[in-house]
Parts: sequence; C-alpha cells; structure tokens
Amino acid sequence: MNQINRKEEVIRRDNVRIAASVLNCNFLHLADELKNVQDAGVDLIHLDVMDGHFVPNLSFGVPILKAIRPILKVPIFSHLMVIEPENLIEKFIIESDAIIFHIEASKKPEHCLELINNANRLAGIALNPDTALETIAPFLNNIYEILIMSVNPGFGGQGFISTTIDKVKRAKRLIKDAGKKIVIAVDGGVNTSNACSLIDAGVDILVAGTTIFRSKNYADTIRLLRCLK
Repeated sequence: MNQINRKEEVIRRDNVRIAASVLNCNFLHLADELKNVQDAGVDLIHLDVMDGHFVPNLSFGVPILKAIRPILKVPIFSHLMVIEPENLIEKFIIESDAIIFHIEASKKPEHCLELINNANRLAGIALNPDTALETIAPFLNNIYEILIMSVNPGFGGQGFISTTIDKVKRAKRLIKDAGKKIVIAVDGGVNTSNACSLIDAGVDILVAGTTIFRSKNYADTIRLLRCLK
C-alpha cells in the first residue's frame, strides 16, 4: 500500500472489519501465519506492543513491525500498551497505518494525537474495562477509533467481559451525540459466539487472535466473525 495514500485507503472501507491479533499466532512460522490469515480475508493486522510495565507482559517492538510490513497488503494497526506512549509513537509510526494508545498510560494525550495526525496516520485511543467512556470525550475531534478492551490487557486468551456490549452501545451514543464519525473496535475474548452481539451493538472492528489462529480454517472463522453463515 502506497505510504502517501495509506490513510485514505483504510478509511474507505466501511463494512465490519476483522483484525487479526499477531500476539496469538505461531511465531515459529510468523510469515506464513500472516500470509495465510491475509489470504483468508482478514482486513487488518493488530500488533499488540507490550512493555512489561503498563501491562504485566512483554511482546515485541519495531523490528517485528519492520519485518512484517513488506509481506502484508492489509493495514497494520499498532496498539501501544505501554507507559508514556508519547515517547514511542515516532518509532512505530512510519510502518504503521494506525497508532492506538491507552488513555490511562499517557501524560500527554494531546501530544500523542498531534504526532499521529501530523504523520497522516489514523489515531486511536484505547480504554481498559474499568475506564469510563467520558475520559476520552475531550479528544473526539482528533481520533479515528475508540478501542474498547473487553479483557484486562496483557495476555491473550482471556474470557470476554460481557458488560462490554453495553459499553459499545454507550460509545455509539457518545459518538452520535458529538456528531462525529468515529469507528468502534473491541479487543479481547472476541469469538464466534459473541461477534454477532458486538456487531449488533455497533462495533466496526473486531480484534481476534486466539479465535482465528487456533482455528482449523481461518477463512471459515473470519466469515463467522463477520456474522455470516
């Protein structure tokens, strides 16, 4: 995807999108895993960057992002689960189509958004399960995505927090009342059993890792996540 037009290409898609979380793939065969899930119809690659401080786990950094960029045709959304993301955004921004940071982790959210938007990338703010939606109300003019965590962040394979569905509905109302066009994503415990309820609630992007990468048929699973029979 041409770097200059990358942001416009991502925004142009308006159906429910499925993002595959790299955290849950087989890293021994990373390139094959990514090519297979892309061929199976996934819309985005979701890269969870963990620092061992904001969340109790470590994942990967810029070298992995640079390694996978050339083999992917779909956009990469980098999810910075790190303390003070304002210090890392510029390292990830060149190879990413979107940068998502946690409102709980940043001392300078306005600066984060400025860095992302000035680089012509999509900006997103993530919310932990216990974080109120109203926390991000001041930033609605400058974001593309609200990422609602449906598990406590840090590890893959956790159970879905059912109150997320109501939070999605409230986020949809918040966006409508503000007169904005902002997409809603949900990350954590997303599977073929709750996907339809999330879509009905107003989700635009479903982030799934374990559900996709541990399935026998990626294409069938992605179709079910879209709520298609």
